[in-house]
Amino acid sequence: MRAVQMDGVGGPEVLKLNEVATPEPGEGQVLIKVAATSVNRADISQRLGNYPPPKGDSEILGLEVAGVVEKLGPGVTTCGPGERIMSLVGGGGYAEYAVAYASHLVPIPERLSFEQAACVIETYITAYLNIFDVGGLSDGEIVLLHGGGGGVNTAGIQLCKQLTPTSRVLVTASPGKLERVAELGADLVIDYQNEPFDEAVMNDTDRHGTDVILDHIGSKYLTPNLKALAVAGRLVIIGVMSGAKAEINLARLMVKRQRVIGSVLRSRPVDEKAAITARFTEQVLPLFADGRIEPLIHDVLPLAEVADAHRAMESSAHFGNIVLSVT
Repeated sequence: MRAVQMDGVGGPEVLKLNEVATPEPGEGQVLIKVAATSVNRADISQRLGNYPPPKGDSEILGLEVAGVVEKLGPGVTTCGPGERIMSLVGGGGYAEYAVAYASHLVPIPERLSFEQAACVIETYITAYLNIFDVGGLSDGEIVLLHGGGGGVNTAGIQLCKQLTPTSRVLVTASPGKLERVAELGADLVIDYQNEPFDEAVMNDTDRHGTDVILDHIGSKYLTPNLKALAVAGRLVIIGVMSGAKAEINLARLMVKRQRVIGSVLRSRPVDEKAAITARFTEQVLPLFADGRIEPLIHDVLPLAEVADAHRAMESSAHFGNIVLSVT
């Protein structure tokens, strides 16, 4: 089969499309004929040598796939060949075939194409897990999402407007994306390049602050995040784009009873990811099935143009998801 392999670590030029052996599904797994996959920030980190796959998972990039069940592994009785599915994978998405656990499969609603389905699982589950399960956002609370044009945060805006419709959604974005973020439903869009976001949050909330923050920036944002966070607020960190180390004012953290929570999805145990996927399927999938949420696609590129897809991701000029067509 064709698959993207890394010729060492480094820039997009290390990504090569090669012929490799087709994987075989193990106990509880299925083989998927991949139609499309998406590019995620984690793929960039892995390409740079900073995010190796969990033990036992494929070293091929790609954390989500959409396609058709090709073959069942031992013990699988919950699906059959030919079914249209989308799924999390620990790795291996940038390929014509990928292996996934049957418990991680989600049926693709009829109204979604494979390209649309390819940008649902990783981004929307990440947003759902960390805003609602980990961050505990309740209807009527205030949430701050950083990087309004990226896949996870555009997903977060959509999910908040549907699952907690009376919550106030604040979003930071670059100047070129402010209007589109507002059109997506954000109640306040903050131009972080020209205004300190912590001051904007406090002014907008009458000094209350935000109850939940979803952050993938890391060290650079820690201090202003805590300043913007309300009493008993929850800061959920899912990335460290600006660095992994920072100083924290523990006294302020204690007085305001704030919580700083680290979270990842990829390295969670199989059963834990299965439970998360099941909750997502029950609570969120109907929103895609009836059109209340439309997956946001910035561009669709063929698998052979994976290097260009990575360059587009790294430029941060995209709005929504960058999809790789495998067929």
